[in-house]
Amino acid sequence: MCGICCVVTLSSQHTIRSSLGEDVLRRLGRRGPDSSQQLVKTAPDLPCECLFSGHVLRLRGPVTPQPLEDAHNNIFLWNGEIFGGVHVGDAENDTAVMFHHLTSCRSEADILSLFSSLRGPWSFIYYQASRHSLWFGRDYFGRRSLLWQCGNEVDGAFCLTSVSVYSESSDQWQEVPACGIFKIDLKACATTKSFSLTLFPWKYSCTEKPVEEIFIDALDRVSKDLLNHIPLVLNESKLCLRAPVVPLNKTINEASGGCLGSNVSNITHMVSVETLQGFLAEEHRKKLVCQFTDVLNEAVKRRVLSLFRGEGQKTREVARASSREAHVAVLFSGGIDSMVIAALADKHVPLGEPIDLLNVAFMVKEKAKQKGTTKKQTNREDLLCPQESCQDLDAKTGAHLSCFDVPDRITGRAGLKELEAINPSRSWNFVEINVTLEELKTMRHRCIHHLIYPLDTVLDDSIGCAIWFASRGEGFISNQGELKPYKSPAKVVLTGIGADEQLAGYSRHRVCFREHGLEGVNGALELELDRIASRNLGRDDRVIGDHGKEARFPFLDEDVVSFLNSVPISEKADLTLPRGIGEKLILRLAATELGLTASTILPKKALQFGSRIAKLESNSEKASDTCSRLKLLSVD
Repeated sequence: MCGICCVVTLSSQHTIRSSLGEDVLRRLGRRGPDSSQQLVKTAPDLPCECLFSGHVLRLRGPVTPQPLEDAHNNIFLWNGEIFGGVHVGDAENDTAVMFHHLTSCRSEADILSLFSSLRGPWSFIYYQASRHSLWFGRDYFGRRSLLWQCGNEVDGAFCLTSVSVYSESSDQWQEVPACGIFKIDLKACATTKSFSLTLFPWKYSCTEKPVEEIFIDALDRVSKDLLNHIPLVLNESKLCLRAPVVPLNKTINEASGGCLGSNVSNITHMVSVETLQGFLAEEHRKKLVCQFTDVLNEAVKRRVLSLFRGEGQKTREVARASSREAHVAVLFSGGIDSMVIAALADKHVPLGEPIDLLNVAFMVKEKAKQKGTTKKQTNREDLLCPQESCQDLDAKTGAHLSCFDVPDRITGRAGLKELEAINPSRSWNFVEINVTLEELKTMRHRCIHHLIYPLDTVLDDSIGCAIWFASRGEGFISNQGELKPYKSPAKVVLTGIGADEQLAGYSRHRVCFREHGLEGVNGALELELDRIASRNLGRDDRVIGDHGKEARFPFLDEDVVSFLNSVPISEKADLTLPRGIGEKLILRLAATELGLTASTILPKKALQFGSRIAKLESNSEKASDTCSRLKLLSVD
């Protein structure tokens, strides 16, 4: 994982370094703490200047400082992971491998073929010296952040960066849309003294949709603010990237009314583990669940094994419960998504290595004290939260009424017990990450609002802040019954995003089903994946990357998405069944096969509600409202 940046100016009157402030460079450096370099290039026959800045987090192979430059003056910046399509040896670095392949490309079609073959998350910037072309883009799902900005003036700079800083100026940063890859012909731009972009859009290999129509669809995803400064055109050859997944199967089984529930007995309408076991008695369903489990298992395997585990890695200064460090962490609520990811990670992470389960909770408002709660707090409570904001010990049981016992903390502890039952030999570090309102305000002001930017809604604030604190991994773990301070050293953070979007996990999918049937649900799921880059993934990559860690998304593995896209909706979910069963049904069945129990029937609880960050500061906001707490902050 890396922080990458490029600034291009077409006029000597514009100082290139003034376009990239120290704040941006500092935040890029937090993403890549192992190596930072800058390179300024001027083409002898062009009146333009380019600044390339690379900041590297070592995860695979030897440390490979960026930007890379070869003897022919080609320059490459890469923020990605290759999990398939291009071979990367165990001792190789994927940045160097990609650069080698790129410099071997002889045509635009060759470059498109290379990126079409990749499996895994990526964003990149590539200067092709022989053609004076600057290429850049994000993967099909937009799993890696890339922002762009163009100044208002004719001689302004065009900028690309993994992360920026919040700005109230007219020159706003926007996310590069994950609708294809882009090219700037610097020679042509130098002649016209203005920037223009050429797009090579994604296209399903089996679609008959005209390229022009695909281009028009892509235009809708490009910021109108950017298009006011820079024209965007379709490449002259009408070349496209080949989408790495198959299109959504919208088949509806009319014979069964499109619902699984219509053919099951009344007992299946009860929310119980036995209900799921009853579904698995059907041979066809069990076979489908096993296929899904296999493909998801491989996705998790790739993401926990593609990781440097050398003995010489730096150790952190905080205490650990094991002599071995955790290299892999899971954003963990104890819900079905994180439970399945943790259970599958357990199959591949070396047994002597702990797995960190990162569980975040925000302080809940003090409840009315129960009768007889007069005992003085102990040191354990002082660790959990400030003394003045927590309950006393329960007089009867001695149990602590913690102000951090939010829903996700309760389900997380229950999930830990299930995982310990599946593999008692594993060291499971359940990291209790407790956040007070004061710390939330402080860290939002200091850094988090910059990472969420350019997104700005109440929902972005809630989720962005929760993920930032969770992925930081600073909290407490239980060591022989006593809570000890702990900071997760894991550089890889697995997250369950993508499960709800593909398996009808949100409450809005039930509303859509009631109003529009399965046809409507199919349309909603198609839209979910189409907008996941702009709604979620760029933000989550920036937030997690700020800790020098890398987000990895097993549910958005290309093979997983293709498998789920190939399966009719009636095989993936049954929204006639109650919450806790019907949504994400195929995943619940897979969890049952893995040996999970109570967690398989937990209803969906969104992160902002499960962690209790929602409504912490305001009770009158809607998720889609612009968040004033993000807008009223000055740049440090």
